Amino acid sequence: MRLVAESAGVSVPTVEQLFRTKSTLLKACIDVAIAGDGEPVAMLDREWTRHAEAATDVDGFAAVVASVVAPAQARSAALVLAVFEGGRRDPELEELAHRLAEQRAVTATWLIAQLRRRHPLRTGLTDQDAIDTVWVLLDPALYDRLTRHRGRTVAYYERWIADSITRLLFDPEPQRTARRRPR
Repeated sequence: MRLVAESAGVSVPTVEQLFRTKSTLLKACIDVAIAGDGEPVAMLDREWTRHAEAATDVDGFAAVVASVVAPAQARSAALVLAVFEGGRRDPELEELAHRLAEQRAVTATWLIAQLRRRHPLRTGLTDQDAIDTVWVLLDPALYDRLTRHRGRTVAYYERWIADSITRLLFDPEPQRTARRRPR
């Protein structure tokens, strides 16, 4: 709190009055990092969702989603992973980690509903299986592993996430099987 107050040029009591706890402050930082701005608008209520919803096919929808998810991960993954790690020892952070995982589940559920409007899921794949698949794909640890540990770029991750969603959730179609894998 002290460092945040110093950086903002305000007193520690001011920061404490605004955020009350460190986890509340951290959640606010994560929300700004994910959104890319300080506007109090939920991610699924932003303009990008209308662009995604306007896509007529699975590939177009996945591309719009990936174009938002990739930079959001670039800005927020390290913070979210710190919460998950800190949650092992701190009950306040554990609760925040749970809320962040639930937020990801809401996003995954929305994505699956939108995708199903465009095309049926892969044969034998249930909605819950599809939601769980997207929930895992959106895990910030995957972004971290691909970019920091494997040296891939944010652009690679963007292509990879869109491609992974379509490959894992839908039966192959001629136009999909001809697509190239992410580089």
